[in-house]
Amino acid sequence: MTRKALVVRLPFGLVLDTPVLSASGCYGAGLEGAAFGDLAALGALVTKTVTPRPRAGNPPPRIYETPCGMLNSIGLENPGVEAFLANDLQRALQQSRPLILNVGGESLEEYEAIVERVQGCGAVALEINLSCPNVQGGALPFSTDPAACELVVRRCRERSTLPFFVKLSPNVSTSLLLEVAAAAEAAGADGLTLINTLLGRAIDWRRRKPRLALGSGGLSGPAIKPVAIHCIASVRAKTRLPILGVGGAASAEDICEFLAAGADAVQVGTAQFRDPLAAVRLVQEVEDLLVGAETSASELTASTRAR
Repeated sequence: MTRKALVVRLPFGLVLDTPVLSASGCYGAGLEGAAFGDLAALGALVTKTVTPRPRAGNPPPRIYETPCGMLNSIGLENPGVEAFLANDLQRALQQSRPLILNVGGESLEEYEAIVERVQGCGAVALEINLSCPNVQGGALPFSTDPAACELVVRRCRERSTLPFFVKLSPNVSTSLLLEVAAAAEAAGADGLTLINTLLGRAIDWRRRKPRLALGSGGLSGPAIKPVAIHCIASVRAKTRLPILGVGGAASAEDICEFLAAGADAVQVGTAQFRDPLAAVRLVQEVEDLLVGAETSASELTASTRAR
């Protein structure tokens, strides 16, 4: 078996050389990773969330390491869409990797505006972030209410010729997650991204204060992998939409577990804070593992769809 073991063909025409992608929020627009080595092996680069206007983010401290991951309360810090399109995007496109542009907002009007603004920018797809727990005081209006999710996705669909994935939250019950996913599909989403971070908190008991300035933050890293696998498998049983899995993947075994749960491709995020080229390294390790098992990435996912 050759490198074909890694090829992923998504139904809307996007072909990924490998199911291993970078995750939003951990690599900027890929430029930070490129400073450490060649990113050509990755299936795609997923940008940090870009919003219509510049955001300074939340006050520090806003990152705290946990035993099996990391809490963050960055708050979607970014230069705003105009500065991003003029600067980082142009350099990111020079990486010669498919670029999935993650976009966000805090209102229906902001989602409409940014989706419309980024059409034709050079990205192969969008990832619409409906589920960041570090803005609006932790409120998640578009990923905890199926009707609100359906409305925003339908409005984005009306304004986008680009395919897009909708990034959903694990901070709901399984039954509600399935309802929100179904609403996104009914409104025209081309795929789903599962999962965003889990709400968490750490406390400095000596000072009797939270470790993060705003109290709570989003937990990422290996600790949340079982939750991500559960959410992906649950949603896969109800939809044939492509799923980008994310949440704690740090090894080739992890990547294959995500695929077997029903993900079509897997984003590597927090692992890259320990090793900036973790995702690049995992591409070869995943290939070796699949070849040894005499299967392919697409076959693993297909077997899940067939259940």
